[in-house]
Amino acid sequence: METKKSININKVRTSAENYFLNGFFCCEAVVASIIDNFELDVPKEVIAMSSGMAVGVGNSGCMCGALNGGIMTLGMFFGRSEPAGPLDPKVAKCMMLTHELHDWFKSATKKNAVCCRVLTREFDTAKAEHKEQCQYFTGICAAKTADIIVRELGLIKEEDILEPAL
Repeated sequence: METKKSININKVRTSAENYFLNGFFCCEAVVASIIDNFELDVPKEVIAMSSGMAVGVGNSGCMCGALNGGIMTLGMFFGRSEPAGPLDPKVAKCMMLTHELHDWFKSATKKNAVCCRVLTREFDTAKAEHKEQCQYFTGICAAKTADIIVRELGLIKEEDILEPAL
């Protein structure tokens, strides 16, 4: 998959947060941000595929939609499209990266959980604090996902590029 050679991780985060604020659910926002910032030539239906994964998988409250979006986008880069059995190194790597994102997210939320119901249980869904937390989780998950992709593909983080001395 062709992609940009340098990525601004902070821009990925901000982009995901803005998508969330402008009407996408957490999962859709993560997927849209990765597609846009990596300049992927994929149909917009890829974002549509993520719609059902939002709000803890179809509003069931199971796994956080932001994490679902991160997992889906890792699959776009590192997953497979042809059957090759459970020992396929490509799928093994994808699952390893997904596990890394899962464990990181569980810790980063400071709630030791990935379940949407657990992550949001203290909030009334109509309150601003609920939306603010979801926006935050969406942004950090998009950023971490982008960071993993950049690392694994050997791309450059624009934040690491030093400005030339004058």
